[in-house]
Amino acid sequence: MPAKSRSAAVSERRASNTALSVATLRAYHQIVDGSPKILDDPISPRLIDRDALERYAVERQIDAPHMIELRLGVLARSRYAEERLAAAVARGVRSYISLGAGFDTFAYRQPPWAQELRIFEVDHPASQSAKRERLAAAGIALPANLTFAPIDFERDTLAAGLAAAGFPADEPALFSWLGVMMYLNLDAIEAVLDYVAARTPGSELVFSFARPAGETDTGRHEIARRVAAGGEPWLTHFEPTELEAKLRAAGFSQVEFLSAAEVNERYQPTASGLRPMRVASIGSATV
Repeated sequence: MPAKSRSAAVSERRASNTALSVATLRAYHQIVDGSPKILDDPISPRLIDRDALERYAVERQIDAPHMIELRLGVLARSRYAEERLAAAVARGVRSYISLGAGFDTFAYRQPPWAQELRIFEVDHPASQSAKRERLAAAGIALPANLTFAPIDFERDTLAAGLAAAGFPADEPALFSWLGVMMYLNLDAIEAVLDYVAARTPGSELVFSFARPAGETDTGRHEIARRVAAGGEPWLTHFEPTELEAKLRAAGFSQVEFLSAAEVNERYQPTASGLRPMRVASIGSATV
């Protein structure tokens, strides 16, 4: 990834605000939303202070329509990634790389089928340090099959960082890249696509992205305004057809996008008290 592809806030070596916001939304789902849960994640509430969660809920109007849809998007993309990972493990994949892992909790609540995986969490060193502090404070042990791959993209490439972490680049792997693409410039995005597409056949990338917001989409504009004010602006947007063309040009042989209708049918958001999804921005691509 080229230098300075992330926003200034991240490059200044502090933990990502957006990563913490995502963890807060996941924790809120566990504590407040009904059941069945879209994502069963008992770890996230242990990482977020209850007072901080309540402040966030008030300040961000967490039950406003656009925030409910954001929460559903955060939950659905992780659920989908974990489903794709289960299918990959069933076909023999033994490495899982979470790109921009943030406060993702899969490694700390992994099901029995994941025990043979090697899990690599890739993120900026500051974000990883903040996460490890919260895990330690909550008394959550690091699993034996987890490797942190701290990568400062102003100094290191993804290839070099993963090699240093011991990633077996000659074996098929599943990469998840959730809630990251919109914060990168086009060169940085294409560098990641090229790297993953060059992996062993059978490798897969699960991703989320930001679609262009229409003039009347006030909720999306408000979310974009808030993250920009926090120093992490959205830089890149894609329509699915445009992103599919880039994925295929990079060398991916199969590409799929999960539609809003499919999200609503699979995960039944209204059962847990959430609004149905209107627009989905989740997909996967296989080498």
